Amino acid sequence: MSSSGLLTGEDKREAIFWLGPWLVGGCLDLFLQGILMAQFVNYFTFYKDDKMALRIIVIILLLLTILKSIHAFAIIWIQSIVYFGDLQGAILLNYTTWWQSGNPLMVALIGFYVQLYFCWRLWGISKKWYVVGPIALLFLFGFISIVVGTYFITVVNLAEITNWFAAHLSSVFAGDIIMCFTTAHFLLKTKNDVLPQTVGLITALVRLTFQTAAPAALCAMFNLIFSQHNPGGSGIISTAFNMMLPKLYAVSMMWTLNARRTIRVAHSSHNGKSNEISGARSRTRRTNVNDMELGQIQVVTQTETTVDVRNIFDPTQQSGRDIKINHDESERYSKS
Repeated sequence: MSSSGLLTGEDKREAIFWLGPWLVGGCLDLFLQGILMAQFVNYFTFYKDDKMALRIIVIILLLLTILKSIHAFAIIWIQSIVYFGDLQGAILLNYTTWWQSGNPLMVALIGFYVQLYFCWRLWGISKKWYVVGPIALLFLFGFISIVVGTYFITVVNLAEITNWFAAHLSSVFAGDIIMCFTTAHFLLKTKNDVLPQTVGLITALVRLTFQTAAPAALCAMFNLIFSQHNPGGSGIISTAFNMMLPKLYAVSMMWTLNARRTIRVAHSSHNGKSNEISGARSRTRRTNVNDMELGQIQVVTQTETTVDVRNIFDPTQQSGRDIKINHDESERYSKS
């Protein structure tokens, strides 16, 4: 430090690469929280009829993200104000205090919460446990990895921190990519059966799947890259990405939930009366494609079969039983 009190040389570099990422990440956290608050307001304004279970899930996410923003602000305040003038003391907070050494675990908790939601969504679309199970186990392994990694942060074992962070972030990134493409696959299987005028509905869902997954997946990728670049020796640049990662996951979940209204309105207005909104009865046999973005919309297929797009937060619903019941109704109509 120079006589004028300004940081110079090695002190300046340490301040930039060890404390700077916390400041940048904290600001991005607060910025994304503002976006999230708008999404939460939209959700509670337009989806008052959602099931209580789904509303509770959203309320828990709201509380988690608010607490994380408070946590991010507290870290910046302590580093910049409480430890003002004590550069080395501020840097050591990464390993000596629970609120900073435990930050990766807090980040992973929100990410895991949202990942479970998307696993539930995939179950609603596919109804295949052997598809959802391996992806859920991959996310679980990622969460356990960060628990172990957090322990090694407290004992300042840089080599093990690097290894377990790599295991966590690579699992998260791989899980996000697999989840995205698997969800798109099951949606595209439905697209092959529908009439041309209803292809747009499935296309909109596939597009939404990739749009909502991309921000968090890219952030996890950069987080992984920078966490493995000379770890512990040149600062903690990856912290900036890690701080905003849970908010990107939350944005992804709320984006998916709030897209229902836009897609439903756009598709209904485009196709006129070619679709039956929930509550209508059809004389044709029905099959189920469960995807909560559209609530319960019926799409007439090329074989005059109707596809029900239902609320996927009812994973206990038996698709086969619904098909049988609706088929029996169809036959009763035809006989009459």
